[in-house]
Amino acid sequence: MKIGIPRGFLYFKYKYFWETFLKELDCEIVLSPMTNKAILKEGIDNSIDESCLSAKVYMGHVKWLVGKCDYILMPRIDSFGKCDKVCTKFNAMYDIVRNTYEGVELLDYNIDCVKGCTEFKAFMRMGKLLKKSKMQTYRAYKRAKEVNKEKKTKIAEEQEKLVQESDSLKILIVAHPYNIYDKLIGEPIVKYVEKLDVLPIYADVTSTKKTRIKYKELSSSLYWTYNKELIGAIEHYKNKVDGIMFVTAFPCGPDSMVNEICLRRIKNIPMINIVLDELQGEAGLHTRIESFIDIIREKKKVVKK
Repeated sequence: MKIGIPRGFLYFKYKYFWETFLKELDCEIVLSPMTNKAILKEGIDNSIDESCLSAKVYMGHVKWLVGKCDYILMPRIDSFGKCDKVCTKFNAMYDIVRNTYEGVELLDYNIDCVKGCTEFKAFMRMGKLLKKSKMQTYRAYKRAKEVNKEKKTKIAEEQEKLVQESDSLKILIVAHPYNIYDKLIGEPIVKYVEKLDVLPIYADVTSTKKTRIKYKELSSSLYWTYNKELIGAIEHYKNKVDGIMFVTAFPCGPDSMVNEICLRRIKNIPMINIVLDELQGEAGLHTRIESFIDIIREKKKVVKK
């Protein structure tokens, strides 16, 4: 059984989890390539103009997988609790894809904890759809959770160690994984930051246990789950970094509001908000980043004197 996984949206957050689960069920994984201009163009051509850049990229990855596998993994996530909602795109994408690409076979799992649809139930159902036994599915789910936790913990610990030991200028990059780790969207930003001899620190890498507590220091009423984690990381790192860089895909609704809250409420640390779309030019982007870094360096010199 060949299961296709689009290299976009939640793949960057759950890749260890998904890949381990499917491999434990003896499925062959077909992963779409890293984002390129052809994939982006395909996504733009098959999306409405008002759709966010991240969703357009995702649609391009889905299109690449059509006809190359038996099923395409398509999560449908609405909530992880009463006050733990996610962007509506993660709930609607299943229907968007079905109504855009004719005859596409989707392997979905539905998470809506408010209605009793838990992650465990969703994966057990997915194992049943793949005609696997309950025991094999349970073992695959358990193993996938273990591997995911091990990988995430290791990456978080490595970053914490790097923050403590490095003397380089440090910038906290606050962005969803599907934006900042994307080959076409986020990677050029990270590479340019590193070129300026700056150490990028990733907000999404921080331990979820820590971030889910600390986000309340900035906003106790925030209910977008993935934004809570990023905001909590700001509270965790703001005294350990020299600046904060927000990277958002236009026109992301949750980010546009949450980033504005941060820019208004967080004090005494330089911040920059970078909004990307498919027409973004590198020259202007580089100028903004370079100016931001120069300001931070000059500020440090003044403080030192």
